[in-house]
Amino acid sequence: MFKYTIIIEKAGNNYSAYCPDLPGCIATGLTVEETIEGRRQ
Repeated sequence: MFKYTIIIEKAGNNYSAYCPDLPGCIATGLTVEETIEGRRQ
């Protein structure tokens, strides 16, 4: 199993997450929890 560092940043009214080791791997959400789950409701 691989483990990667994920960076979560506050971006205005929402949050964004990305993995420096995986270009193009991003997620956004209105909360940190939503961003981690990677899906919007």
